[in-house]
Amino acid sequence: MQQPVTPVSGRAGAQPEPFTPRLRRRDSSASAPSTPSARGGGRRPTTFREDVGHAAAETYLVTRLAFILLRSLGVGYRWISQLAALLIYAVLLMPGFIRVGYYYFFSSQVLRSVVYGDQPRNRLDLYIPRDRSKANPVVAFVTGGAWIIGYKAWGALLGRRLAERGIIVACIDYRNFPQGTISDMVSDATEGIAFICDSVASYGGDPNQIYLMGQSAGAHISACALLEQAVKESKGEEISWSVTQIKAYFGLSGGYNMENLVDHFHERGLYRSIFLSIMEGRRSLSHFSPEIVTKKLNPEAIALLPQFVLFHGTGDYSIPSSASEAYVDALKKAGAKAKLQLYEGKTHTDVFVQDPLRGGKDPLVEDVVSIIHADNPNACEKYDSSPIPERLVSEWQIQLARQISPF
Repeated sequence: MQQPVTPVSGRAGAQPEPFTPRLRRRDSSASAPSTPSARGGGRRPTTFREDVGHAAAETYLVTRLAFILLRSLGVGYRWISQLAALLIYAVLLMPGFIRVGYYYFFSSQVLRSVVYGDQPRNRLDLYIPRDRSKANPVVAFVTGGAWIIGYKAWGALLGRRLAERGIIVACIDYRNFPQGTISDMVSDATEGIAFICDSVASYGGDPNQIYLMGQSAGAHISACALLEQAVKESKGEEISWSVTQIKAYFGLSGGYNMENLVDHFHERGLYRSIFLSIMEGRRSLSHFSPEIVTKKLNPEAIALLPQFVLFHGTGDYSIPSSASEAYVDALKKAGAKAKLQLYEGKTHTDVFVQDPLRGGKDPLVEDVVSIIHADNPNACEKYDSSPIPERLVSEWQIQLARQISPF
């Protein structure tokens, strides 16, 4: 049974003594990139030829990294079977993926590959609502992909659905393994969040309504970035964005205790040796485990944290829902505000892929929107009466894909 999610209000615990965060100002060249791919804010739109060239470069990069990864892993039976399952899964859902891809590449509401930093893959996609008569809430979204195949375009379906409900979505890309390890991924996410906090107003966003969200590996990375920033801010260290700028954190199907998940991932095909390489060794597991870090946070850092709302399907076998349950318990014991929303029987991909492709009311989107628009009854009424999203894939294809999915 689903547990109710209540609107976000206030901060966790007693407030610390007032202080002014030492915000580091971003270089103007980073916050207002001059590259053709950074559209909006007065920049010229990219041409179709430039878009194709950028897509080709990204495809080459991802393909090259995939071959490097396979060479380091070795190609065994498990990887071959998982790859075959992934291909069949993609083919079954291809009608929906094609339509979402068309929206992604040709909609005027999508600003692709906005540059947010100097490192490779420091790009983000922006999904802009049609109604720009007022500043809109913003969701900074970090996509999943097992720390290996994450890509900003994976957030296209969620970005489209939330944009239809009057919410700007910024999908942050980041370096994957083997191009980078977990500290690089957290650093990229932090840089992307800083860019959003600094620049989203120029894209029609409300800087006072910024939410942070991550899915799967992205939930882990974004939680690490948020906690790291809270620790720095509580100590008065120089920061590029303030934790208090984030109204709430949404974690979808995430893992938050890496020490407890090493063996589970190994059995699922993410071999222990490669996972430990991603996490920079066994000794670093606790440092990059939000659940463990939260238990050690000082009261000042806890008081800075926004409310955490974790979403998870009880039928998830990629990352069990017990991971979110344990983290919510740890947050509450530490004095932070946390909520858990379980989706009965839903798998790792049900909530994020299959359900949105069905059309109609999407449980995850409805829950997220109910929190973001909780203080805006006019927005709730307006978007509740908007057209219901259409089905993108036949039910038999979704059911078969669900059975075949390697995730």
